[in-house]
Amino acid sequence: MHTESDETGHIDTIKVAANSRTSAVAGAIAGVFREHQHAEVQAIGASAVNQAVKALALARGYLNEDGFEIACIPYFVDVEIDGKVRTAIRFIVDKH
Repeated sequence: MHTESDETGHIDTIKVAANSRTSAVAGAIAGVFREHQHAEVQAIGASAVNQAVKALALARGYLNEDGFEIACIPYFVDVEIDGKVRTAIRFIVDKH
């Protein structure tokens, strides 16, 4: 798992891999959401998407404890990796 941001202060996209620790990703999601009231999570491949969904469920519990109710909206996005276009699933996390 890692996050990316640009120089304009755009909110980091949390990148989830198949071997990402669910609790670490959930903590990152909750941290970004607490700071910005919004987060984005991206995964490529079935195993990575599985880890992302589990982390989103865990992050929802963390944020509920802080009084936040969130909603996750999934959509497809094409990303270029090593010169090849891959289809990723990106989850938008916003207040419900």
